[in-house]
Amino acid sequence: MSKKYIAAAVIEKDGKILIAQRGRQGDPSYGLWEFPGGKVEADETLQECLRRELFEELGIHVQIAEYFCTSTFMHNTIEYDMCVFKVYDYQGQIVLHEHLAIAWVTPAELSNYAYPAPDLQIIELLQK
Repeated sequence: MSKKYIAAAVIEKDGKILIAQRGRQGDPSYGLWEFPGGKVEADETLQECLRRELFEELGIHVQIAEYFCTSTFMHNTIEYDMCVFKVYDYQGQIVLHEHLAIAWVTPAELSNYAYPAPDLQIIELLQK
């Protein structure tokens, strides 16, 4: 069994965290909220993946700040590690290419939104 990797970002600004509502039609997680990011492609580091995904999804350029945590889960018999990094600064204006909406929320407000299961582990750590 081979493991796959996802890089995701906890983007923080002024005490709030950016979450994005999934907007890809046909996605079983359509309409749920998430920390932006995506699957690591061949010959790509986690940081390179995250920079690429945040530009593709939100149109922003980021400097990756620090590793935060990993959420491990199974999907269709494949094991995934979602590696999460903190991002404190970005360049550019956010443009929604793949999401329906974004929200800037406090850690306490994260619980007011619905997420795919892997994101719940991250929320738990952010609220500690």
